[in-house]
Amino acid sequence: MPDDASLAPSLLIAMPDLLDPNFHRTVVLLVYHDEQGTVGMVLNRPTEVRASELCESLGVDWNGAGEQVVHWGGPVQPNTGWVVGETDALARAPEALSLAEHLHFAGSLDALRAVAQEPSRDLRLFLGYAGWGPGQLEMELAQGAWVVAPLDTPSVLQVPEDELWDHTWRRIGVDPATVVATGGVH
Repeated sequence: MPDDASLAPSLLIAMPDLLDPNFHRTVVLLVYHDEQGTVGMVLNRPTEVRASELCESLGVDWNGAGEQVVHWGGPVQPNTGWVVGETDALARAPEALSLAEHLHFAGSLDALRAVAQEPSRDLRLFLGYAGWGPGQLEMELAQGAWVVAPLDTPSVLQVPEDELWDHTWRRIGVDPATVVATGGVH
């Protein structure tokens, strides 16, 4: 698939009738998409795990807010960690992927160490990820399970999780109460 055909980076909005408990009323940040598959982070599923607890379990000093939580990124490899944020520390990580101006993504212990030293309010930590095999996401889009929306950094980092699904629909000009599931490409 040519790079211009990639859906990443973007946001996926779950259709209201997507009843899979892993993805019901979710918004997913797509970070990678090509003919080999797709990787994303569920943005609106906070866990009970605090960033400080996660870092302590890994021998990393957390210098951020005590109430900052870790998010459930998806059902694939829930023991892997990922970081998304607008921090200079994350931007300097060698493996960091730039998703938008000032918005970066990485998945290494070194990246976690860097952001833990200089944490920001505009940072999300994840355990696990959402993954689709070759052609799987395209099939789900054609079946009407998801809608693709443009990436919006404030939606990724600043909108409260319990408001994100409605917010993302409204941002693309749709009242979520009026959404009706249909097959087709969105």
